[in-house]
Amino acid sequence: MNKKWQIYETDDEKIEELKEKYKLNDLLATILINRGIDNEEKIRQFLEPTRQDFYNPYLMKDMEIAVERIVKAIESQEKVIIYGDYDVDGITSTTVLKKFLKDLGLEVSYYIPNRLNEGYGLNNKAIEKIVNEGYSLMITVDCGISAIEEIDYANSLGLETIVTDHHEPGEVLPKALAVVDNKRKDSTYPFRDLAGVGVAFKLTQALGMKLELKEEAYLKYLDIVCVGTISDIVPLVDENRVITKLGLLLVRQTKNMGLKSIINSSGYNKIDSNTISFGVAPRINACGRMGKAEEALELLLSTDIYEVNELTKKLNEHNRERQEIEKSIYESAVEKIEKNHLDENRTIVVGGEDWHHGVIGIVSSKITDMYFKPSILLSFEENGTGKGSGRSIPGFDLHQALTKCQDTLEKFGGHSMAVGVTIKKENLEKFREEFEKVAAEEKTEDIVPILNVDSKIDLNSVDKDVIESLKALEPFGEANKMPIFAFKNLRIDSIRALSEGKHLKLTLKEDNIIINAIGFNMGELAEEYRIGDKIDVAGVLEINTFNGVDNLQINIKDVMKSI
Repeated sequence: MNKKWQIYETDDEKIEELKEKYKLNDLLATILINRGIDNEEKIRQFLEPTRQDFYNPYLMKDMEIAVERIVKAIESQEKVIIYGDYDVDGITSTTVLKKFLKDLGLEVSYYIPNRLNEGYGLNNKAIEKIVNEGYSLMITVDCGISAIEEIDYANSLGLETIVTDHHEPGEVLPKALAVVDNKRKDSTYPFRDLAGVGVAFKLTQALGMKLELKEEAYLKYLDIVCVGTISDIVPLVDENRVITKLGLLLVRQTKNMGLKSIINSSGYNKIDSNTISFGVAPRINACGRMGKAEEALELLLSTDIYEVNELTKKLNEHNRERQEIEKSIYESAVEKIEKNHLDENRTIVVGGEDWHHGVIGIVSSKITDMYFKPSILLSFEENGTGKGSGRSIPGFDLHQALTKCQDTLEKFGGHSMAVGVTIKKENLEKFREEFEKVAAEEKTEDIVPILNVDSKIDLNSVDKDVIESLKALEPFGEANKMPIFAFKNLRIDSIRALSEGKHLKLTLKEDNIIINAIGFNMGELAEEYRIGDKIDVAGVLEINTFNGVDNLQINIKDVMKSI
């Protein structure tokens, strides 16, 4: 499916001003302006953030209360437990807080719920276990903001709770001792989009300030904070930009044996946001998906090389198993979709027997990407109950849509782009009809995927130095995507499919300049285009190194015939 290219309108006068004043090249100046980074302080903070760019953690609601209570726990050596989550954000949050409190002389325990048996967040059985083991203080990380009843139950058992979270609260806050969450409606903190690990980091910063520690006492964990932040797909702007830009410097020389081992085993030579997103995060997440989250946590906490090596092997094995299960479910789902012509609908709802709960969310995302339609995948158990995950397309609020179908659902939750659902098998067809009706009302068939293009450029303006200069924009991620450029009227000099027809390889020519191009998962286009055709290409500029030789390359995101 061709995308609608949305090319930023350039302010040539402003571009020239930035080029002169800050000694930037044309492309760098253009991209910064496109992203609203157009004055001295914004440019300085974006390109060269420092530790002075962190906000005061005490601007967060309830931070003072949380710090005072933890200091009291340290002084009296109380039994304290951290209650985390099974994804990368939760695992890194738990790691950072546990290691920091150990540095302060407080050995704390942790509890990570099992994704397959317990699901997300606090639950009463876990709270009973924590109370029975004699803990007097529980600190949540990356969860807790919606645990109203569970925290009431903890209070009734005499267990005090400090909530640190980054998710949206409901109308009522839990009655915890302190609730530290920048998405509180009464929050005045300058930045609301920290990951859960970012909030945990701010707690360590506040404790460090209270106890008059050197900044290094909490900054030394920025490598782990960086991993959790990039992995949780929060906007990499403002304070998240500071965390990840400085954090990646520490990741490259990390002293965390577990993190170093994961990176080495991932096969990535260059350490950047891609390494974290596609090398580190899937391995940690795989543990949670397979019900083994504690193994990822133990790896990041371990200081024993033998244990680190053994746990790394386990992470890689869980990731391999996750990939196999994912592939199997994906193939089964596509077969059902094609056989029953579900791709002709505006929405795709497909179910299977005992599909793995921990993996179907990833498959739903792939199905949505493939068909550009909202999708919900369901795994049905023997009792006829289906549990599933859904993913949406930009412009269609999936959570809002489900509120109009809730008479057919047992329960559901999530947000505009991703949901979790529970449904009885006998209600499946009725749900399909209602969901399809909502999509028809929203006219999802008229939604065209948008490709944001930073600038239209010519091949003669591209060289290795220009591409290297774009590294100043890293780390890339949510709200700071890799810049995409449009090239018009390029002539196909050569074209072929790679990897058994999966990918597309081209050389493209403009005047006397030739550049390589690669289109991943675009192999079918090798039959559509011919040598000599004129095409328009939108893609990312990169340097491809093969056999020690550097070549400029366009990583194609979309292609169409020139008009």
